[in-house]
Amino acid sequence: MQNTSKNRAPAPKYVSAKQLSLSEFESPFERNLNPSNRWVILSKLLPWDELCSIYWKYVPEKGTGRPALNPRIVLGAIIIKHLCDLDDRETVEQISENIYMQYFLGYSSFCDVPPFDASLFVEFRKRLGLEQINKINERISKIKQELEKKEDKKKQKSDDDNFQNKQEITHKGSLITDATACPQDIAYPTDIDLLNDAREKSEELMDILFEVSTLEKKPRNYREKARKEYLKVAQKKSKTRKDIRTAQKQQLGYLGRNIRSIETILDTLIGIPLKKNQYKYLLVIQHLYQQQKTMYDTKTHSVEDRIVSIHQPHVRPIVRGKAKSKVEFGSKINISLVDGITFLDDFSWDAFNEGTRLKNSVEKYKERLGYYPKEVLADKIYCNRENRAYLKEKGIILKAKPLGRPSKQALSNQVSPGERNPVEGKFGQAKTAYGLDRVKARLSNTTESWVASIILVLNLVHLAEVALLWKIVKNLKLVFKQVLDFFEYFCFQIKINKKIRVA
Repeated sequence: MQNTSKNRAPAPKYVSAKQLSLSEFESPFERNLNPSNRWVILSKLLPWDELCSIYWKYVPEKGTGRPALNPRIVLGAIIIKHLCDLDDRETVEQISENIYMQYFLGYSSFCDVPPFDASLFVEFRKRLGLEQINKINERISKIKQELEKKEDKKKQKSDDDNFQNKQEITHKGSLITDATACPQDIAYPTDIDLLNDAREKSEELMDILFEVSTLEKKPRNYREKARKEYLKVAQKKSKTRKDIRTAQKQQLGYLGRNIRSIETILDTLIGIPLKKNQYKYLLVIQHLYQQQKTMYDTKTHSVEDRIVSIHQPHVRPIVRGKAKSKVEFGSKINISLVDGITFLDDFSWDAFNEGTRLKNSVEKYKERLGYYPKEVLADKIYCNRENRAYLKEKGIILKAKPLGRPSKQALSNQVSPGERNPVEGKFGQAKTAYGLDRVKARLSNTTESWVASIILVLNLVHLAEVALLWKIVKNLKLVFKQVLDFFEYFCFQIKINKKIRVA
């Protein structure tokens, strides 16, 4: 079998680094940009005026002080970050080095100066919350509908308009809904590690408070001894139940002593001389101590609103029952997939039953499009009696296995194995390519913005694919029309030649 040839980039010959100079390097920037580049295509697809107006609505421009950043740069930088799955610093570096990314952000010429400091990404996430990004997603959905309408024939458009005028549409399209967990970038939480982290943070707070207090002698905390006892158990390859329980008792004792010492120091002071972040740590440590003490005394491993990280106390354990990991630590989302566009319907830090969110997804479908879906494709957990009765009342078909002993007709209406693949594919794409499997934002509101931005990138990629597909189809139609015209002309010439011969 003959090997296929591969197109390779031109390979330059090796030249010693001593002979290379920056001034002699030939720059291609005098050439025009490639119109088929992904950033050029995306920049033309997005309605930047409307997106910037949404941004200015929630982040009004100030009349005094330094001028705010261009909203196109803010929105575009977030899109680049998640589309390429980069961290904050690397995103800024890539923008300052890539001329196509700068064109996407609205630059008129290439500039090698970073557009902003990487730390500003946190402020961007605080400003662009879940609600604002969801509105951008809805606008992208309308753009897709407009693209599809432009490609329809004029006759078909007029027929559809006449039909819609005669009969108002109440049900149209299909809704696919599902839920998943978005794990946070935290260490796997164990009771011993959590108690050790809380103890070290309490020692840090004790040092801060003692410096501003009038006490002459600092309360004992046994930090070196506590550290040795923690490492003695933590570094063991295999730990018995007795080892773990003994270590828990020791760390609980040290942490309880530190909390009482902090309270003693605070009693001697007027007010609380701690910063907002430090005071938050103090409250988290006290609550964690109460939870761990309760679980130790009752010999249980679960408690309501269990803290799994003192740095991110809002994170909760989500029981998933997957083969890879039964429990994931982060938030839980419920999405709707409508004609390739993904909508983030629910975001929660607490685990929820997906079956309770179906009604909300259906009503939001009606708010976005003006009519109910014709059919709903959902997992088994969504198909409880209450949801079945609700969908039947609204005249919506539920493509799922019916209750009881089903008839042959009912079995033909259930979901086939491949019909729900698109929503699973969206989860896989978001987690594998865009970083949804490891959310690195630390605050609760910035995490919401992080997850919503990934959903936004999913829709932008789909929008670019649709636009590219329509372009290919349009070119194919043009080629087919030219071939057809040539064939008709060829047939016409044959007929003329036949008539000449007969004459």
